[in-house]
Amino acid sequence: MEANTLPVMAPAIPEMFLAVAGMALLMIGVFRGGPRIMSEIAYMTVGVFAVTAILVLIYGGTSEEPVFFDLFAVGPFAQFTKILILGGSGLAIIMSLDWLKAERVDRFEFPVLILFATLGMMMMVSANDLIALYVGLELQSLSLYVVASIQRDSLRSTEAGLKYFVLGALSSGMLLYGCSLVYGFAGTTEFTKLAEVFAALGPAGPSIGLIFGIVFLIAGLAFKISAVPFHMWTPDVYEGAPTPVTALFAVAPKVAAVALFLQTMIGPFMELKGEWQQILSLVAILSMALGALAAIVQTNIKRLMAYSSIGHMGYLLVGIAAGNEQGVMGVLVYLAVYLFMNVGMFACILSMRQGGRAVEGIQDLAGLSKSNPAMALALLVFLFSMAGIPPLAGFFGKYYVFAAAVAEGLYILAVVGILTSVIGAFYYLRIVKIMYFDDAVEPLDRTMAPVQRWVMTVAGVITLFFFAMPGPIVDMAQTAAKTLLG
Repeated sequence: MEANTLPVMAPAIPEMFLAVAGMALLMIGVFRGGPRIMSEIAYMTVGVFAVTAILVLIYGGTSEEPVFFDLFAVGPFAQFTKILILGGSGLAIIMSLDWLKAERVDRFEFPVLILFATLGMMMMVSANDLIALYVGLELQSLSLYVVASIQRDSLRSTEAGLKYFVLGALSSGMLLYGCSLVYGFAGTTEFTKLAEVFAALGPAGPSIGLIFGIVFLIAGLAFKISAVPFHMWTPDVYEGAPTPVTALFAVAPKVAAVALFLQTMIGPFMELKGEWQQILSLVAILSMALGALAAIVQTNIKRLMAYSSIGHMGYLLVGIAAGNEQGVMGVLVYLAVYLFMNVGMFACILSMRQGGRAVEGIQDLAGLSKSNPAMALALLVFLFSMAGIPPLAGFFGKYYVFAAAVAEGLYILAVVGILTSVIGAFYYLRIVKIMYFDDAVEPLDRTMAPVQRWVMTVAGVITLFFFAMPGPIVDMAQTAAKTLLG
């Protein structure tokens, strides 16, 4: 490329708009101030996400020329995942407002930090180079480190932020070391050129140094999705961080990290499928097993959701390990379903209060079917869906990834997935039993914030009736999968 050549920038307009809007909102918050500034900035941030989603639909389709000198990728795959990321981040902000006000943590920096984290997630999804991948990942991570400890007066929140930062720095180092090894043995960091290099390796296959690079790269990415054995931060951060932050961690960053996993493994490293498939299969089995078994003994619902997310990441890794079009489509459908289930679940968790005080114990849900039958019914739908009970939405997500594993001949993955789903159903059903059959010592408050009630209702309806109209999401996921496999 010539030094004076301008890059093609139009497909990156959504990211550029988001970056400029974030800086503008930061300036507004600093110079305007006032008691209502957090709510105003939060709603403006959600509006920015809505505009960005429209720009993604307009400009994020395809590009005839390389974008930013081929460092940035666009297409149906990036479009699909970016819409999920923007939706998850926007809903996390909306749900958090009443909780933050009640706990006196209403700082305007909270939605702005989520905006910059979302910008990093979108850059991760569109990364077409190992350096661009790392920049997007760090932009997301640095913002989330601060968000995790936003409740500065809380020892638990500060501890959660510190643990996340220390372990996140370690994972970033491993990821960067893996990128440097891949560059050293392949001679390039661009995804398209890496694919060409790997395709030309011949019968000798990759060198041992290149395999080590892939291992370190997978280790860094596995930390971001909290897959075993890089899950150690998840339960403590989920429990210690403010509940709205936990709700954010459970949706948008997971979508972005899984999309990044797909973008790298199915993209430039597809020719080395025989090497990374074994690693991902082992990580998937360990994640599914730990997520199913460790959650059984939990008494805090946020820690239970942490182990539940580890299990779900294991199921998603089954689809990635399959490495075929059916697997990619299954992962994308699963991500969409996972977003709705978790958003609805955390809308209920954010509403758990006794005498105006936020509570997190699973036993606090005792007698909920009598004190708040609507919320109990919604929780039942989300819990059954997470367990994979048909005909709820969660069943379809698991069905697609297990079917992809069977089609690829990965029978052990499918069998372990089904067995761990059965084991995992126990702790979901235990919560249902507590809600409907146990008597409450002190019932939860009946009041729910209107926004949380609305989010819970919409997410519940989509989760319950997904089987009636799965077409739109499945068709978009299939188109995205075909594009990624190209």
